[in-house]
Amino acid sequence: MINMSRRTVIAGSLGLATVGTLARPYIARADAKTAVVWMNQGFVPQEDAAFVAVAEGYMKASGNKLEYSIMPFMAQNQKTISALTSGDVPDLVFMDAPSSILPQNAWDDKLVDVSDVVTPFEAQLSDSAKLGSTFYNKATKKRSYYLCPIKQGATPFHVWGDLVTKAGLNIADAPKTWNGFFDFFKPAQKTLRGKGMRKVYALGLQVTTVGPNDGNNVFTHFVIANGGEKLVTPDGKLHTDDPKIREAAIKSVEWMTDAYTQGYVPPEALSWNDADDNNGFHEKLFIMDFDGTLSTELAMFKDKQAFLHDMLTFAPAQKNDGTPMVTQVNAGGGFIPKGAKNVEVAKDFMKYFMQPKVMNENLKAGLGRWLPAMPQAVKDDPWWMDSGEPCLKPYVEEGIINPTMPVYEGFTPAWGQVNAEQLWGQAHADVIKNGMKVSDAVDKAFKRANEIFARFTFG
Repeated sequence: MINMSRRTVIAGSLGLATVGTLARPYIARADAKTAVVWMNQGFVPQEDAAFVAVAEGYMKASGNKLEYSIMPFMAQNQKTISALTSGDVPDLVFMDAPSSILPQNAWDDKLVDVSDVVTPFEAQLSDSAKLGSTFYNKATKKRSYYLCPIKQGATPFHVWGDLVTKAGLNIADAPKTWNGFFDFFKPAQKTLRGKGMRKVYALGLQVTTVGPNDGNNVFTHFVIANGGEKLVTPDGKLHTDDPKIREAAIKSVEWMTDAYTQGYVPPEALSWNDADDNNGFHEKLFIMDFDGTLSTELAMFKDKQAFLHDMLTFAPAQKNDGTPMVTQVNAGGGFIPKGAKNVEVAKDFMKYFMQPKVMNENLKAGLGRWLPAMPQAVKDDPWWMDSGEPCLKPYVEEGIINPTMPVYEGFTPAWGQVNAEQLWGQAHADVIKNGMKVSDAVDKAFKRANEIFARFTFG
């Protein structure tokens, strides 16, 4: 069974029918069984067709059946939360970015430990993918694998190179430091408006109080760029009492709110959802954006002028102190809710999917929006660095070659609650709308974060 939108069906022919022959799964050939699988719809139709090819390949090789449904991400997210709450669950949930769901449900012992699936591949996984797939269970009092990682995604800069040129700037002159790179585009706003683009802005900066994800992600990277990457550590502890962390947060809120109040960011950014900056970029409402994966570029895949020439992609290079920037990486893949009726088939499918060649071909067919959780795939397959997609090489450099770390949700479910309450967006709003001092807004957010973290104790 396949439930897909029309855009998914259109992309059904990608020459991927041979994926099932790439490698053999670890099959215990007993009577054929059926597993129910929920998959989130890709941002580009090629991703959906690539998943279908893997599923069909597995069924052909194993004799088992997958009753799979492909649904929009938000619908899948809501349906999964409802299923985990009620106990009426599918056998497998395959999700691009499950970090908002997994930590809390692993903590509450609502997921199946998949260490037996992941461990044989563990040596091949990136450190960030491993840390982003293991979560603490308060019942077992230990961390285990609850996600079978297939993919990982980073957050690059997206730039309209043609607008930079039109403003009389040379992108090669852009500073390498974090704030310096953002600042480079500010003068272009005035120049372009003087040339008739009266509504253009320099920056697509997510200072939103709505979210759900992008504003939190942008703020966290600002904190890292200001030297505060140890805000949360792998032991699940929050370090707001560290003066260096507090200073990093203050610098981040100050820079972001200044950019907004000085008019370099569209005024509606305070209420953006995760898609609004993508849409604004495509409409050339602003010159540059910092947003997760290559969804921004791949949405313009058929517009060859824009995709191949006008849009530019950059990996963050340096923190503000000139040291290498560390990018947070989010892992995606499959997880199994407790109460699933066919755990054996769900695990068997993920063993098949995690085979390096199956994983690699699937992500290539999805145009590289997600990177392999196994870095060796990038080294072995020249396509990743020479695909013909200008956006892909810098994205690979950021997510695979350059320093990375997992998102903080992998360390503790407390961070998911912090983000759900939009503490950082509220800090921005406190400064912008309520006239609060930056330091007071940060301290207010830190106080609430500490209250949330106090509810989660490890040991």
